[in-house]
Amino acid sequence: MPLKHPQTSNGSTNVNLSLPPVSMLEGERVPRHTLPKGELPPDVAYQIIHDELMIDGNARLNLATFVTTWMEPQARSLMDECLDKNMIDKDEYPQTAEIETRCVNILSTLWHAPDAVQATGCSTTGSSEAAMLGGLALKRRWQHKREAQGKPTDKPNLVMGINVQVCWEKFANYWDVEMRLVPMEGDRFTLSAEEAVKRCGENTIGVVAILGSTFDGSYEPVEEICAALDQYESDTGIDVPVHVDGASGAFVAPFVDPDLKWDFQLPRVASINASGHKYGLVYPGVGWVVWRDADALPEELIFWVNYLGDNMPTFALNFSRPGAQVVAQYYNFLRLGFGGYAAVQGYAREVATRLAGEIEKLGPFELLTRGDALPVFAFKLADGIDHYTVFDLSNALRARGWQLPAYTFPKNRTDLAALRVVVRRGVTHDLSDLLISDIKRELAVLDKQSAAVHTSENSTSFHH
Repeated sequence: MPLKHPQTSNGSTNVNLSLPPVSMLEGERVPRHTLPKGELPPDVAYQIIHDELMIDGNARLNLATFVTTWMEPQARSLMDECLDKNMIDKDEYPQTAEIETRCVNILSTLWHAPDAVQATGCSTTGSSEAAMLGGLALKRRWQHKREAQGKPTDKPNLVMGINVQVCWEKFANYWDVEMRLVPMEGDRFTLSAEEAVKRCGENTIGVVAILGSTFDGSYEPVEEICAALDQYESDTGIDVPVHVDGASGAFVAPFVDPDLKWDFQLPRVASINASGHKYGLVYPGVGWVVWRDADALPEELIFWVNYLGDNMPTFALNFSRPGAQVVAQYYNFLRLGFGGYAAVQGYAREVATRLAGEIEKLGPFELLTRGDALPVFAFKLADGIDHYTVFDLSNALRARGWQLPAYTFPKNRTDLAALRVVVRRGVTHDLSDLLISDIKRELAVLDKQSAAVHTSENSTSFHH
């Protein structure tokens, strides 16, 4: 692609950054699906991509995402310093490896592992990978037990609610495990102890309990599920472990729900996964998986790799990845401490519960949850409101920059359409007041539009 750059008197190229990129490309279109014929100056390439990315939504106004959208500049600086460090090379970057180990120890202590000093766990690219590792360990432990009993190992199943994240569907598909899904019924949107036990059998490798459903922010009753499985084992002799998918809640409950029993305090909990890049307050992507103890992670799943002169253990689906996010996680642990995390998560819950109450006061809505578990809540249109939908309101708010997702619930409750608000670090009372004002404004517009359509239909009917 021909370029024309202003020339200096000595013939060298002098890029005038005050000119828009189009003037430097002589009207040529930038190729999108093929490589350009030649190089672009770095500032021009930057400006072209920067301008295109302006079309993206404002991450701070994205109430759909659980993912962290703000970190302190000091954390960003540390991440910049570590982007070129390959996490897998523990021999070359021993201190980054040490920091990962410290993070695992911190989480093991936070989640009440029996021996946090000998913590068993690792970082991952996100909670999805961490969940799959937890599922793999469950399957392998079940296979060992069945083989020792001389029984077949070809039909494993995993019990969970239909509200699980898609990573569990991937796990079941990729590793040939039957998903035994508990559907939603009436006003029950999550897994219950009774429904979990009904689906267990000798081929059940485990039960997945979610600490913070993405549909409505509610916690599943982990303690009740464990108690029911204790009774089930007493009645049948079948020992079914529990994996807690704490993608969001594992970084919330320890700080604002200290009396809630959901972690390794419950002997039946074998493993826990969490997203560092959600309520762990780190930019994407980092996740964590921690096991109760070394016995919960079958040894053959750990690979010892001779890499760049050292023999090192690895247990992950990914191999090479930057150390930046792990270092940023440790920064948060060091910077905030327990009290800082409690303050951040407590404020998020305060904003969520207040915002839920203000939305309820508007009139046309009914709350499904109130933000008093995860700082997340869902609401639907009240009965009798049929002249617009939650999808209409979601689309209308986009004009003001808000991303407030509307969605239907899964099987057995596909009749239910709702809006969901995720309150995370950076969503303040002031910001939530702006959201309320914009919802009021858009509701008034939707009411007027509906009235106009109704008037037009009546007029047409009269003339006919």
